[in-house]
Amino acid sequence: MSTTTPTGPHMPPEWAPHERTWMAWPGHNPTFDSTEALAEARTAWAAVARAVRRFEPVTMVANPEDAAEAREQLGTGIEVVGRPLDDAWMRDIGPTFVVENGRSAAVDWTFNGWGAQEWARWERDRLIGAYVAEQAGVPVRSSRLVNEGGGIHVDGQGTVLLTETVQLGPERNPGWTREQVEAEIHAQLGTRKAIWLPRGLTADYGPFGTRGHVDLVAAFAAPGVVVAHTQPDPAHPDHEVCKETVGLLRSATDARGRKLEVVELPAPTVTHTEDGEPVDYSYVNHYLCNGGVVLCGFADPRDEHAAGIFRRLFPRRTVTLVDARTVFAAGGGIHCITQQQPRV
Repeated sequence: MSTTTPTGPHMPPEWAPHERTWMAWPGHNPTFDSTEALAEARTAWAAVARAVRRFEPVTMVANPEDAAEAREQLGTGIEVVGRPLDDAWMRDIGPTFVVENGRSAAVDWTFNGWGAQEWARWERDRLIGAYVAEQAGVPVRSSRLVNEGGGIHVDGQGTVLLTETVQLGPERNPGWTREQVEAEIHAQLGTRKAIWLPRGLTADYGPFGTRGHVDLVAAFAAPGVVVAHTQPDPAHPDHEVCKETVGLLRSATDARGRKLEVVELPAPTVTHTEDGEPVDYSYVNHYLCNGGVVLCGFADPRDEHAAGIFRRLFPRRTVTLVDARTVFAAGGGIHCITQQQPRV
């Protein structure tokens, strides 16, 4: 953990007011490898976009050849802009918006397909951060650090959550030390203390995983308050992973010296796919928007339990469950396909 002096811009927490939400429309690529899979993905992405649009504007970036279909499927009220894409994970390919000198700016991290994975393509996606910043009319701050928006979570008061297998992974940043990673993160986000978690959820190291994004594991819900994924089933490999994570978080303090309050979010009762592989279904992977919480649903008995926890955490927000099983099958969740632009 680091307690260096903050410099540069400031990344507001996700619960701060938004100007809009940015998303990316699924196209033909290795993630959606059949006509049926692509159609299911587009239905799922559209459901999330419409849920968010109830609370704030949404702009969807789509491949130019897919823009007309996107407009038709999304319906009125959601802006669609055409730009070549490789994949559809705006949290990771888009910029991280920050506030600097009272104005918006955007951090454009280096993107390399979640650690240059064999199936990934990123020649187009590596340009999306700068494109979205241009569309938003804000200046860009380029970073040499290979990083994605799903690999960070901030409290808005100087603390950032990270995982060792992401920013310190040799597939992303070979040769970077922990101190160098922290210095760059702090410089870009205005944070001054990093809380490192050792790893992500087991299934996130599968074929379409991110190798440990923190937004499946833990997220700030307020200054000093963290929601954390737990796996009650001792037969699931994440059972021990989560015990370690929760223990580390409970022993941690934030940038202001507060001991963290950890709110556990038990995983859904479904623990494995039909093929017997463990799933990483997680309620942590939610999205906060103006007056709302868009929460991953899994048609599971624990959906309403998780919704009740979020209603207690955010009593002034409307909690909306959206079926996220199709999104998770492709390698992520609702937080992974959305990116907030703070209101200044």
